[in-house]
Amino acid sequence: MLHIYRQITALERFRPVVIARKRGEAERFPFAPVFVVPRPATHFLRRFWFRTLQNSPWRMSSAETVRLEQVLAANDAQLLHIYFGHIAVHLLPLMQRWPKPVVVSFHGADVLVDLEKPRYRSATQEMLAAARLVLVRSDSLARAVAALGCAENKIRVHRTGIPLGEISFQARVWPNDGAWRFLQAGRLIEKKGLTTSLRAFAIFRKTHRSAIFTIAGEGPMLDELQTLARDLGVSESIRFTGFLSQAELREQFAHAHIFLHPSQLGRDGNQEGVPNAMLEAMASGLPVFGTGHGGIPEAIENGVSGVLVDESDHVALAAALFEWTGRAEALTALARRGAEAVAEKFEQKTQARALEGFYFEALGCDARPGRS
Repeated sequence: MLHIYRQITALERFRPVVIARKRGEAERFPFAPVFVVPRPATHFLRRFWFRTLQNSPWRMSSAETVRLEQVLAANDAQLLHIYFGHIAVHLLPLMQRWPKPVVVSFHGADVLVDLEKPRYRSATQEMLAAARLVLVRSDSLARAVAALGCAENKIRVHRTGIPLGEISFQARVWPNDGAWRFLQAGRLIEKKGLTTSLRAFAIFRKTHRSAIFTIAGEGPMLDELQTLARDLGVSESIRFTGFLSQAELREQFAHAHIFLHPSQLGRDGNQEGVPNAMLEAMASGLPVFGTGHGGIPEAIENGVSGVLVDESDHVALAAALFEWTGRAEALTALARRGAEAVAEKFEQKTQARALEGFYFEALGCDARPGRS
C-alpha cells in the first residue's frame, strides 16, 4: 500500500527489511530487500478450520512461525513492525515466541471488523497484550483500541505522512457559470460514503446543470453506484475513472474545484483513520467537504480548513455545497487553510522521524544519530 511504502522508504535511522506473502507492482514500489514467505499448501484448510468450524481468526502454523523466525534471525532483526491489527492476530504465535519488541499499527478497517464475535475480540486482546507499542493513525482510533482493552500507555498516535514536496498547491478559479467540478477518490466501498456524495450531487445539479462529479477508484460498489446515478438521473454528469496512478490522480486534483469525502461507519465496523486521498486533495488546494467521522475532524476544523456534516446526511452535504459555492472568497480561504493544516500535522518527513522515535522507544533506548 502506498502509505506504507512511503513510511518504509522515508526511514533514515533504521534499515528496513520487508517480509510479505507475495510481491506485486515491484516497478511501482521499488525496494530491497523483500523476503517473500508464501502461504503453505495447508493454509486454506487451516483458515476454514479456524473461521468456519471454530468461528475464530486463523493463526499461522508452527512451520510458518519457524520460517519467519529464520528470516528475522538471518537479517539480525531487532524489532518487528506488523502493519494492520488483524494481520498481527494471524501472526500471534510469532509475537509470543519472538523475544524482541513487536510494534503493531492500526489504520482503520482493522479496528472493529468482526470484533462482535467473542473469539475474534479475545484474540485481538491477546495480540494487544503481546505488542510492545500500538500505533494508530488518529485519536479516534486510539480511543477504539483502548476500548478493546489495550493498555493506554502502549498507544501512540502516528499520523500518515504526506509528501508535500510532490504536491503543488494551486489556487482555484471558481466557475461563474455553474460548471463546478467535484471529485472523490478512494476504494468504492461503503465507508467512503459514495452514495451520500451521489445523492448530494443530484440535489446540487438540479440548480447547476453543468456540474460534473468524477469518482476515481475501483471496488465492489461500482455497479451499485452506477445504478444509483441512473436512478437519480445524473449518470451523464458522473465520470467513473477506475484506478488512477498518483500522477493521474494529481491531474484530477488540478482540474477539480471541490473534493468530497463524506465517510461513514460501515455495517461491518469498517471505519476511517485519516484518509490519505483527502489529505493530498487538501494539500493541492482543493477545499474538502467531509463528515465528522473517524479521524477526519483531526485534520479538518469545520468552517475553517474544510466543511464537515453528519454521516449519511446527503441533504446537509448538498446544503453546504450550495452555501460555500456562493461565497467565493470564503471558499478560497477554506482551501488555503486546509493546505496549511496538512503541512502542520501530516508532513511526511516529520512523521517518519516520529516513527523512528517510536521504534527507539520500543527498543528501550533514546533516539540517537546513526543507523540501526
